[in-house]
Amino acid sequence: MPDNAPSVTTQSTSRSIFPQGPSFTLDDFSSRDFIVKEFIESLSESAISNRRSAAGAAPGNQPFDPKPLIRTFEHAQRRLNELSGDLEIHENELSAAVRRAEAQHTQNLNTLGKKLKETIESFQQLDTSLNGTGDLGSGTGNVAVETGRRLEELDRQRRRALDAHFLIELWDGISNRGDLTLLENLRRSGTGEAKVRSAQIARQLLRISQRLDPKSWNEKGTGANGTSGQYEGTPAAGDEQSNGGHQPHNGGGIRRNTREIIEKFSETLEKDLLKQFDDFYRKANFEGMKDCATVLQDFSGGASVIALFVNQHQFFIDRSQLVTEEVAGDPETWEKLADPDADPPGVEPSLQSLVDEVKVVVQEESAIIKRAFPYYEQVLGKFLQRVFQQSIQQRLEMVLERANGVSSLAFLRSLQSSRSYISALVDDLKSHGLTEHPDPISSQTALVLDQQLEDLFVPYFVGSSYIEREKKNLEELYTSLLFKFTTFHARRKKTATTFMASLAKSGSELISSARDAYINRLETSEFSATQKRMLLQVAGLRDSTESLKHTEIKLTEEDGLLSLAYAKRMLKWLAEGVGRGLELSVTSETPKDVAALLNLLLATMGDSYIEVSLDAALEAATAQETGKNEPDFLYLPNIRTAISITHLMVMCINTVLIPLAAGSITQRREMEKKTAMMAARVEEKVNVIEQKTIDATLTWVSKLLSGQKKNDFRPREGDTTAWLEKLQTPTCAAICTFLTRLHNLTLTSLTASGTNVRQLLTEIALGIRSLLLEHFKRFAVNGSGGLMVTKDMTQYAEQLRAWDIEESVKGAGGALDVLPEVGNLFVIGTEALKERIRGAASAAGGSDSGLNAAELRAYVSRREDSNTAAMQSVLSVL
Repeated sequence: MPDNAPSVTTQSTSRSIFPQGPSFTLDDFSSRDFIVKEFIESLSESAISNRRSAAGAAPGNQPFDPKPLIRTFEHAQRRLNELSGDLEIHENELSAAVRRAEAQHTQNLNTLGKKLKETIESFQQLDTSLNGTGDLGSGTGNVAVETGRRLEELDRQRRRALDAHFLIELWDGISNRGDLTLLENLRRSGTGEAKVRSAQIARQLLRISQRLDPKSWNEKGTGANGTSGQYEGTPAAGDEQSNGGHQPHNGGGIRRNTREIIEKFSETLEKDLLKQFDDFYRKANFEGMKDCATVLQDFSGGASVIALFVNQHQFFIDRSQLVTEEVAGDPETWEKLADPDADPPGVEPSLQSLVDEVKVVVQEESAIIKRAFPYYEQVLGKFLQRVFQQSIQQRLEMVLERANGVSSLAFLRSLQSSRSYISALVDDLKSHGLTEHPDPISSQTALVLDQQLEDLFVPYFVGSSYIEREKKNLEELYTSLLFKFTTFHARRKKTATTFMASLAKSGSELISSARDAYINRLETSEFSATQKRMLLQVAGLRDSTESLKHTEIKLTEEDGLLSLAYAKRMLKWLAEGVGRGLELSVTSETPKDVAALLNLLLATMGDSYIEVSLDAALEAATAQETGKNEPDFLYLPNIRTAISITHLMVMCINTVLIPLAAGSITQRREMEKKTAMMAARVEEKVNVIEQKTIDATLTWVSKLLSGQKKNDFRPREGDTTAWLEKLQTPTCAAICTFLTRLHNLTLTSLTASGTNVRQLLTEIALGIRSLLLEHFKRFAVNGSGGLMVTKDMTQYAEQLRAWDIEESVKGAGGALDVLPEVGNLFVIGTEALKERIRGAASAAGGSDSGLNAAELRAYVSRREDSNTAAMQSVLSVL
């Protein structure tokens, strides 16, 4: 609130001798722009300005006088205390006003709460009186409602009394006279409600009979007339005692078999209700159908009406003949189904048509079933069981039987396509919802669908029957594909001198025996005509088995070589089998199944294909080591194919098979171990073959060097001019030609990528280098011959440097640099030779790429002028 007190520093008309203090009110502190620092500075500035004005222009610096500041702050403090007191008074007034307002608010809330409570009590009293639960004498109850309720109760009691009276009359007629006229009249009245009531009364009579006539329920046999033998004529001996000495009051002394009488009526009534249900069904009276189904559920749990509905369905009537029709189909389609290199044509047309029709019928009938039956899920389950177990199963068995008669592959492909198509049917029915449409399908119906789908294919997956079929199919295909290859290598003899000689050996007897064994196997009853024809086609034998018996099988060199195309076909067939197995087999058996397929692949492609070919190459490479003839190295192309197939197979195993065995650590480790062992065997054999190739190369080069003439490097004086015109010696030309052919064949035969080829060529280059260095230690060289040595050595070095070998061998300062250096030793003069010797001595014995002193002496001593004084001085240094 604003301060109304006059300021203590209000300026008067007369000038005071004391400086004025600051003037401020509460409004100064309530402003948003109030800052304490600025407020203090304003107080200080006013006091300092007064001091300066009082000091004037006095000479020199004046000492600091704090009194003006002290007076200013004291005045400000007094004024602040005054304002604080005023503010406290105002705050107390406001607090008192707030307390008065809160008390008034609390009082208002209490008053309103009481009024609300009174209103609620009044409403409850009114509601109680309207519902008639209050005191009728008070006038607040609803007399009409209470009276109506009592009348309804009396009506129910009256109806129960009438029903009880009617039941007593019926029981009296049945037990004494065997008469059901009253109930028959009710049944024959013609209305659906009367038949439903008749069924209910019959069930009540059965319960009465069970309690009042237990003998009729304990009888084991009945007479031809429907009564027990002891119910006919007079009572049997002992009946009088058992009945307390009294005869039954039936007038004739014959007791009736009440159970049989009521059950016969119930059967008649059940037949009548079934007929009525059928009439309602034909008229699409769903309410009447539902009433009949409700009553019939009491007789047999609804089994009779469900059987009537299912058996009389038009779908089963129309399909009864079609389902048993012979599976025909297009012969070309069956041929395509049995061809392993052709894409599967899909599901069999007649089965596809049936499944498509089932989808439409089940979706339509599910709506009818829900309207016609109170227990519609049970009826739908029975309908689905009949559809799957009768219609689909019969047709499926016929299709698979026909496919099995075509070939093993046709059976597996048909099984896969059929399972896939029927699974799609189940998924479509689930997504539709059936009786719950458009809501999701019930769990009970979904379980029925899944169970029916599983039951359809259980016979084909018992134990290990499925994976055995897959293995059998792959074995048949692999055996046929490798028939010529296996036959070719079966006649290979270890005494063969070359690889091509081993392949070209005449082995008519072995070929005939292999052919006969293969043909005889195809002639067994387990192979159909289509499968025989397809396997012969895979084996590359176009003729029929009858003509092959009397025909010689012609084998070519290509039949004994590995084929990357064959390997791809084998892996493609395997991948198809694996994919089929994942779709069809049980998940828990997947690791075991893929392990079985891996064993088959390793045994067929690894042992019987790759390793057999490598064994043949190894024998051929071993035969080349004799050095009698120039090595042909025709086995090298097979090594590259073997490496490619092995790499392809291992990649397929690591990518496809081993990840599928992740569920079983034991199976996975075993599979990895077997794969690694197979790859290690192949690698070892390849390494041995390459080492044999190196040995054969060096043996032949050594043989060519041994044919070097002694006078090649010591021509006569008359032949010097003609000799110098030659580029190299004949031996050098022959070796270079041989090495060129080997290099070209190696590049085309082995994989260019990686270090395999480089290491092979590097080993050969180093071996040839060693042979050359030893070779030129044995020849005497004159002046003209030294030039020829230089040419040969240069030719050898250039030949080897052109190869893709290690840089440390062919590069500057490499091992090949020594070859031209040796050639120069035979042509350089004495002074240059001394410099060379000094260089060798400074190298401290030489290195891999240079010559040591001993080697220099060996070469220098072969010079024709080595006996001269100058050369002797050089040799003495060495």
